[in-house]
Amino acid sequence: MLPCFDLRGHFDWKYHAIHYWHVEIRDVDMSEATGQEPEYWLVIDLEATCCNDRRFPRAEMEIIEIGAVIADGKTLQAVDEFQSFVRPVRHSVLTDFCRDLTGIQQDDVDSAPGFREAMDGLTGWMRLYPNGVFCSWGDYDQKQFARDCSVHEVEWPFGDRHVNLKMHYADRFPMTRGDSFATVFKRHDLKFEGRPHRGIDDARNIVRLLAVIFST
Repeated sequence: MLPCFDLRGHFDWKYHAIHYWHVEIRDVDMSEATGQEPEYWLVIDLEATCCNDRRFPRAEMEIIEIGAVIADGKTLQAVDEFQSFVRPVRHSVLTDFCRDLTGIQQDDVDSAPGFREAMDGLTGWMRLYPNGVFCSWGDYDQKQFARDCSVHEVEWPFGDRHVNLKMHYADRFPMTRGDSFATVFKRHDLKFEGRPHRGIDDARNIVRLLAVIFST
């Protein structure tokens, strides 16, 4: 999970019109999602290359960690998880800012699989839990996946549904623009477990909020 940086990117709109938006992703209404009672929730959080000095635009960010947790659709408890670092190719050397923010070190990504291989691992794991509904805290993760799948010519593996858990949380519990993930946890007397801005730790903690979001 990454914060929003005011970095102005220059998009190749023709390229993105052909490749980036080749999948139409529906942000599923919560009532629709719960009415279908999915067997599993597929909670994913990504970390990506980033900077705070405008050395590269947001459009050139690349995934460097995939954190995914499967939660049971009825109990909302974690069932299994997947984690993989990913080796970036466009900006292969992590910035000091990125390392400090995420705790991910250069050796972690240098020895990691490339995006295509990491996605093979993720999709192989996902097949153990068919019909899971892809969800994340915000819409950044599905957009970053779409961008990287396009760049690396990897088939989109998540179907056409995505649940923006942050949006649905905000429907029940008003949020201000500056509210952080830590603010949300404090509101519900929860303590974040692990390191913020690590994909797998963020995904684990998002699962802990499912019971809050789905509570009646």
